[in-house]
Amino acid sequence: MKTVAYLLVMLSFLAGAFLASLDKLAMDWVVFIPVMVVGVVGVVLLKRAEAAEAKDSTKLAHHRGELESSLKNILKNLEDIHGRKDKVPTYDMRFEIDRLLREDLNRFADARDSMKHIFGLQAYADIMSSFAAGERYINRVWSASTDGYVDEVLLYVDKSFNQFQHALEEFEKAVKAVS
Repeated sequence: MKTVAYLLVMLSFLAGAFLASLDKLAMDWVVFIPVMVVGVVGVVLLKRAEAAEAKDSTKLAHHRGELESSLKNILKNLEDIHGRKDKVPTYDMRFEIDRLLREDLNRFADARDSMKHIFGLQAYADIMSSFAAGERYINRVWSASTDGYVDEVLLYVDKSFNQFQHALEEFEKAVKAVS
């Protein structure tokens, strides 16, 4: 279904571009409009297929596990960084972040849209608000590490740790609400 939808959109775009290039002053609207309608049909089919795929119970269960495990790993690794933040050289903190957090941050980000279907929009917003703030603080630590700002590294490691703790609390609250 998605393949057919992509083909319709692609063929419609190519045909529309070809029709538009035939004459720089005039457009054959009788042919052009149906070509664009085919493209719109392709987009509608694609959106429907993606919506059905997003609600697949197997995929949702897998993503729920990915979300929980990646969030717990982030928090565990942040706790490790937090515990030794004053022992890690400032310029090396960015390498610690990349080594310990990037994979789990990416896994969580890849699965985050499933939370809308699993927990609802309000729980998604509550979790993502804290997660996004924690991720911004991690990025700030990374940048401060690159620039050598010791105080900022120490401050934002604390702030990110607190935000991810809150994100996990909100996640666990959402899990209890749907169980």
